[in-house]
Amino acid sequence: MLEQVSQSKVFGGWQKQYTHTSSTLNCTMRFAIFLPPGASQQNPVPVLYWLSGLTCTDENFMQKAGAFKKAAECGIAIVAPDTSPRGEQVPDDPQGQYDLGHGAGFYLDAVRLPWDQHYSMYSYVVKELPKLIETHFPVTSVRSISGHSMGGHGALTIGIKHSDDYRSVSAFSPICHPGACPWGQKAFRAYLGENRGLWLDYDAVELFKTRACTVPVLIDQGEADPFLEEQLKPEDLLAVINKQHPNFHYRSHPGYDHSYYFIQSFIGQHLEFHAKYLYPED
Repeated sequence: MLEQVSQSKVFGGWQKQYTHTSSTLNCTMRFAIFLPPGASQQNPVPVLYWLSGLTCTDENFMQKAGAFKKAAECGIAIVAPDTSPRGEQVPDDPQGQYDLGHGAGFYLDAVRLPWDQHYSMYSYVVKELPKLIETHFPVTSVRSISGHSMGGHGALTIGIKHSDDYRSVSAFSPICHPGACPWGQKAFRAYLGENRGLWLDYDAVELFKTRACTVPVLIDQGEADPFLEEQLKPEDLLAVINKQHPNFHYRSHPGYDHSYYFIQSFIGQHLEFHAKYLYPED
């Protein structure tokens, strides 16, 4: 059951928040949705799913990215889920650190106790949430996916594995090789255990080694990002990308960091990129 939390009119469209009981995550979840002007049951619109990074909720992108004007112009709905299950019954990092537990779901399906009862963000994003959105809102099943940092990792891995379900993929400052960086290793050990075979299924670098990805991909990375070398490792991804991939685009930007100021600067170009595939020319 959906319960509306808030709504605000913006650039002729509506930004709304809802909660619902998730059968996948076994808790109450919140998400935000932007519906562009003219979206209706008679005129449903395609959807861009946005996955946020560590410590974020559904609110960060909606409040800080400056995406609504361009999304309204392009006729694209945007859906931003929370970044993890939450609630008193949902396990959190026992040390209270930001990079595990609440706000750090890593868009995977956990298999280890105590995480496996709630931490199935991969299945939530791929299956439950789109079904909910397409049932209750004036949108089509035509989708693209994007994200930032941990959410960029999620967008890449989901897009690679489900290229038939998404028209395009983009990412800002993604964690490209989580199996080889401290953030990813901590999360993978907790949620998946020491079986490295399970890790490979949630690692963009490893997936690109074994899967042919035909979906168009756009990645933007700031060169002044403090997490660039230790945590994000885009050079590992670039080393395995098929040079013949006609629709893989990586852009490096001097001076830009990891913040939403960086996202604000290029979100319009990302929305235009997705619009080309969400509204392909006949």
